Amino acid sequence: MTVAPISREPAIDPEGIEVYVNAEPARLRPGSLADVLGQLGYGGAKVATALNGEFVPERSRATSPISPGDRIEILSARQGG
Repeated sequence: MTVAPISREPAIDPEGIEVYVNAEPARLRPGSLADVLGQLGYGGAKVATALNGEFVPERSRATSPISPGDRIEILSARQGG
């Protein structure tokens, strides 16, 4: 099994903060990592997440605040090889 970054259109909220999602710039409403996943349409998806290079387990996403300039990685498992 390999992991692959999920790509989506960059999110743009003119009043949001600037962050990077899978190395792409995005402007999102401030909040927690769980909030960001919801904004990007991943609310119930089974994904792995990292914030500034550190793995964030699902149970910690709601208490992991996002700040301007943060680097967010969203990965999904892929079968095959």
